[in-house]
Formats: sequence, structure tokens, C-alpha cells
Amino acid sequence: MNNFLSNSVFFGVFLSLTGYGIGLFIKKKLNLALFNPLLIAIIIVIAVLKVTGISYNNYNEGAKYISYLLTPATVCLSIPLYRQIAILKKDFKAIAVGIISGVLSSMGSVLAMSIIFGLTHEQYVTLLPKSITTAIGMGVSEELGGIVTITVAIIIITGVIGNIIASPVCKLFHITEPVAIGIGIGSSAHAVGTTKAFEIGETEGAMSSLSIAVSGLVTVIIASVFAGFY
Repeated sequence: MNNFLSNSVFFGVFLSLTGYGIGLFIKKKLNLALFNPLLIAIIIVIAVLKVTGISYNNYNEGAKYISYLLTPATVCLSIPLYRQIAILKKDFKAIAVGIISGVLSSMGSVLAMSIIFGLTHEQYVTLLPKSITTAIGMGVSEELGGIVTITVAIIIITGVIGNIIASPVCKLFHITEPVAIGIGIGSSAHAVGTTKAFEIGETEGAMSSLSIAVSGLVTVIIASVFAGFY
């Protein structure tokens, strides 16, 4: 049975979508930020592969087809941004400064932690693109000589944590401005965090969508500079 599943082209797709569906069901029933559908799906996939003994490579033969949808899905986030174009024009300078500050804070924190914990250069550059979308982060990590598979995992973990703590952090620091909320979430937690931004409001989601694209672009430009710092 395991051989049949591992050799099935659609096993990876089926397991991924089933895990995410279960995650959505649990999130809807319990309505707690901790039960993020993506996090639950990851746990389910790992558990199933561990129990059945199916290798990641066999699982990924089917699951990789879902990855093909990542880039077009990210591009589609431009639609809500277009609907909020008036806000973008009005607050362009503040938005630009906010996104750039977010990118610098992200990579600066990685640099600080690498120095404190004595990470190797390879580990350092692996973590640098942690706050940008996977589609861009994988390329940045590979270009800098990082471990791409770990970069993907770190990006996902960053997004899930951002999704979970976004609302509590905004409440804790009394952040109520929709543009500020969107920029903060998008520049720190990319697409996974953006789903939370859309739950908060359309303006928040649109600004978060903008942050994904611009943060990715800024990171591509300055990541090589940061890579030389350590």
C-alpha cells in the first residue's frame, strides 16, 4: 500500500490539500489564531510521511505541482492593491519608508542573531530572506550560497508566526492605522501573513500585498550587501 501511495503522482497533491482542508475545518471550529491551517497541514504531512515511511522526494513528486501556483497567486494580490490605488498615491512616501524599514529590520535582526549565536556564513545567508515570499526567497538563498530547503522552511515558519501574532501585536502597541497594519504584516510575514491582513480589512490586505512585492524587490537588491557583513 505504501509503495502504491509513494508511486502515485497525485499523492503529494492529495495529502497537501487534505491536510490544509483539515486545518481550515479546525480553524473554523475553534476560531483561534494558533490553529493556523498551513501550520496544521504541515504537521499532518510530516506525521503521515513519518508513519507511512514515504520519502519526501516521493511526496514532492506530486506536491511540487502546487508550487507552480505560488507565483501567479502572488501576482493576483495586485488586484486588491489596484482597488486601493488612491491610498497608495496619497501615502506613497510613508509606505515606501515603511516597507524599506521593514526589510532592513528583518535582515538586521538576522545579522544580529547570527553574530550572537555564532552561525556560519552559509547559515546566515540561508536566513536572510526569511521575511519575503517563497518564490523570491528561494532564488535569493540559492544566489547567496544558502541552503534553499531550510530557507523555504524558515520562510513558512516566519509567515505562520506572523499570521498568529499579527493581531495581538497590533493590539498590544495600539496600532490602528490600516496602512500601517498592512505594511507591517506584509513586510514581515509575506503571503501567509497577508491572509491575516485581509481578515482584518481590505485596506490592510492591499497594503500587505504591496509589501510582498516591494519587500521582495528590495531584498533582492540589498541582500548581497548584507551577505558581505558577516
